[in-house]
Amino acid sequence: MPFSDYLGNAPVVSALRGMLAQDRLPQTLLFSGPRGIGKATLARYLTAAIQCREAAADEFCGSCHACTRILAADLSLPEFVKETEEREKLPAAKRTDNPLVFSTHPDFLIFPPDGPLRMVGIEQARKLRNAAQFSPSEGKRRVFVLDGADRANDEAANSLLKTLEEPAAALTIILIAENPYDLLPTIRSRSVPFYLSRLTAEEMQQFFERRRELSDKERRRLAAWAQGSPGAALAIDVEEYLARREAMLAVLRAALGGGFADLIGRTESIARKTREKLEALIEMLFGLLSDLLHLRYGSGRLINQDIREDLRELAERVRFDWLEEAKKGLDELDELRRRNIQKQIALEGFAARLSSLPHGG
Repeated sequence: MPFSDYLGNAPVVSALRGMLAQDRLPQTLLFSGPRGIGKATLARYLTAAIQCREAAADEFCGSCHACTRILAADLSLPEFVKETEEREKLPAAKRTDNPLVFSTHPDFLIFPPDGPLRMVGIEQARKLRNAAQFSPSEGKRRVFVLDGADRANDEAANSLLKTLEEPAAALTIILIAENPYDLLPTIRSRSVPFYLSRLTAEEMQQFFERRRELSDKERRRLAAWAQGSPGAALAIDVEEYLARREAMLAVLRAALGGGFADLIGRTESIARKTREKLEALIEMLFGLLSDLLHLRYGSGRLINQDIREDLRELAERVRFDWLEEAKKGLDELDELRRRNIQKQIALEGFAARLSSLPHGG
């Protein structure tokens, strides 16, 4: 399992391998970019290369004891997902007493977002800082991955900054973020940044060629929905996606004067689904609005190509200024999400606000 198996972002991979070959890894790396494009995978590959004793300095074998343990720390695997979801049910005090950290190798620690809001908390940041004091147990370096660094609350961010201001010997910290500008500027300034972009259509085709269990129809549909994100493609539950999309279409129809009867039924159903996160609903709304923009003004590829005609009917009823206000409304919804607002109230309020705006023309 060499670096050549990694799909996409070849310049980033090449730069990191150059650092490995020269033994010039910085104390802090920042991997940013959309969700599911391989940031955490690249962090594991890089760590395996650091610890592997069987391959060249800029490579890893994937089969030695160190490699297999490090590569096993894939947080998208069912056992990790289950533990993360179970923690959402715990009282905040219990999560605080036992900060979330995953480790499959003594010199490799992963600190992911925790709790119902999936935030990085102060206790996790303190645990990272305390662990940074120790020397490697088996390899020549330790690697800590802070996954969702842009989801750190203010206390956690300030604690992380103190850790970066006092670099520990033989330690590399990899920060993973969707939006690097949600990090403190002082944290960004102490990190070597790498932006990872979405995979191209050709790279996604290579990815799907490895998934022999999928039919051609499923591949085409998932490729459109995933938008260049292999992780998103693997995470999509088709039935859940379709139900979520229909519910968000009801939100848009109500916002365009289509009546609130269907909307209320849909949002009540969503409210009963504890696993359905407001974040996923906002993301779906953003995708639908993007499709309306492309259909209305004739640019870009559709995410939801399979319902093109339904979207075209909606697109004919919107103007650019309405779409612009809808985008602003989604940004505000995202801020409310961070304050744990009730899903049904948030979505109905979003639709009601937009319905008062002129949209025809």
